[in-house]
Amino acid sequence: MLNMDFSQRVVIDTLTMEWIASPANGVNRKPLEREAAESGHVTSIVEYLPGTRFSQHSHPLGEEIFVLEGVFSDETGDYPAGTYLRNPPGSSHAPFSKQGCVILVKLNQFDESDLKSVRVDTTQAEWLPGIGQMEILPLHSFNQENVVLLRWNGPDNYHPHGHFGGEELFVIEGTLIDEHGEYPKGTWTRSPHESQHTPYVKQPTTIWFKTGHLPIKK
Repeated sequence: MLNMDFSQRVVIDTLTMEWIASPANGVNRKPLEREAAESGHVTSIVEYLPGTRFSQHSHPLGEEIFVLEGVFSDETGDYPAGTYLRNPPGSSHAPFSKQGCVILVKLNQFDESDLKSVRVDTTQAEWLPGIGQMEILPLHSFNQENVVLLRWNGPDNYHPHGHFGGEELFVIEGTLIDEHGEYPKGTWTRSPHESQHTPYVKQPTTIWFKTGHLPIKK
């Protein structure tokens, strides 16, 4: 297992990690959290080299993807950088990439009742005004789980806040900062239930952000 104690805060600079070959030729990965070698709860950065194809496979408890670079494809379509996808529990596909791509992917982490298929091109979607310099792009919500993109267009401070059901984020552009440290582009963090912080930015910054999905301490 890797980083499966959800009571612990985890911070990983994924850009400094080495790629690890997967069982599929031409597909490499950087594991961030993993329940078992090739099954169960997994979060990874995955690289498809140009012309790579992955065999047909199923998602017993769903698959969640954010395309970071290139174009990710399967039999349902082509998804360029900036696309957010959710494949529900019980779905299957045979993904590939003609030109190559890098994706953030989360496997087998859905509520079994969360059956909505989601496809959002965030480069074309309408952002909503937030607080101060921040804008919000909702991606998905189910029960207590919420997934959004957050974008700051300039230097800004955000109010102190806690995370019921935890917080997970990936820095797409810029640098997020809080009292614990600085998190540049490519950083993945996971903070447990009831964790707190006061984030701010000094430059335009965009993050993928999820809350409410981690175990709640009894």
